[in-house]
Amino acid sequence: MNSDAQTPTTAAYRNLAVATVGFTLTFWAWDLVAPLAGWYGDRLGLSSFQQSLLVAVPVLVGSVGRIPAGALTDRYGARVMFPLVAALTIVPVLLLTVVKDSYGLLLVVGFLLGLGGTTFAIGIPLVNSWFPPAKRGLALGVFGMGMGGVALSGYFTPRIAAHGENLPFFVVAVALAVYAVLAAFLLTDRPDRPVPTASLATRLGTAGRLRVTWELSALYAIGFGGIVAFGVYLPTYLKTWYGLDPTDAGTKAAGFALVTVVFRPVGGWLSDRAHPALVTAYALGAVALLAIVQAFDPRLDPVGTIALLCMAAGLGTASGSVFALVAQVTPQAQVGSVTGIVGAMGGLGGFLPPLVMGAIYSAKDSYSIGFMLLSDLALAGCVYAYGRMRGLRQGGEPVWDPARTTAARP
Repeated sequence: MNSDAQTPTTAAYRNLAVATVGFTLTFWAWDLVAPLAGWYGDRLGLSSFQQSLLVAVPVLVGSVGRIPAGALTDRYGARVMFPLVAALTIVPVLLLTVVKDSYGLLLVVGFLLGLGGTTFAIGIPLVNSWFPPAKRGLALGVFGMGMGGVALSGYFTPRIAAHGENLPFFVVAVALAVYAVLAAFLLTDRPDRPVPTASLATRLGTAGRLRVTWELSALYAIGFGGIVAFGVYLPTYLKTWYGLDPTDAGTKAAGFALVTVVFRPVGGWLSDRAHPALVTAYALGAVALLAIVQAFDPRLDPVGTIALLCMAAGLGTASGSVFALVAQVTPQAQVGSVTGIVGAMGGLGGFLPPLVMGAIYSAKDSYSIGFMLLSDLALAGCVYAYGRMRGLRQGGEPVWDPARTTAARP
């Protein structure tokens, strides 16, 4: 490949910027319910389980919805899908202003709000197609920073709501409308991108039959799933085990989330300089060691804080490097379909650990077993990434086929 082909174009950077802004806004919309769950609970007299279900519905729907969204992006392109999804997300956002007195209707609108969480699977194939392999990891990591929309929602939504209970929904709806119009004009699909002609079911079936799809899903479920799990459960852990007040626990949890966002492009940047499987392996190895440290219940200041923040850095790095790996080992025409499945598994992977941690604490009055399980899982991902994934080429096949007597010359 010549040097010009190795240099991203102005169009590539424009599409990256527009996609990242859209990812951030739609993720803010996706997470509108969670910061207000306590307010809904007080207003409607909800139990803890009912509040948890209210928060979980849009997250689960958004995670699973990435599967068809990715496949549709392969077919119709991000230029159609991104503005369309942003515009459609306005509907449930505005409906939140009229269903706040009915728990059943809130669940229905929360289901529809899950649409905002699907844009991850739209932006990844777009960015992947515009950037050359040598720059792709960092670009995908920068796009992945859009997951910070969840942190923005957690910080700004309740503060905006203090000036009017419907105000955050109107603000986000207007922002989405403006973005949908701008994206329709500014986003462009790469002209030479491969467009599949097979049906949606056929393409998803093909992606699902690729071994590498499920290998990547497992690694992403550990990396991004760990981020989701800590995002959901870390405030509870800090309040229960270290006795922090809710405000202090929430602030420290926000710091954890910020570190994961910052280190996601770091994982992509490192993957441009070393094999992304190696970056994933080292990042998960560090998480495994730090989880052991935390299992011994160190004092929060300074050892516990350092261990948790370094775990955040490791999980963020692994999340960025796994999608650099997706771009490297997945056939270009199937990046959207594979991304949808991998992204869904990452989102779903974050909901079992909090349940396990809570159950273990209830039974044993300790979190140590939970952190040791995290260590075992991260170590398994580290070993698999290093032993299997670093030897793959595009399509998920080994660079060296052990069935042959000699390896092909490069």
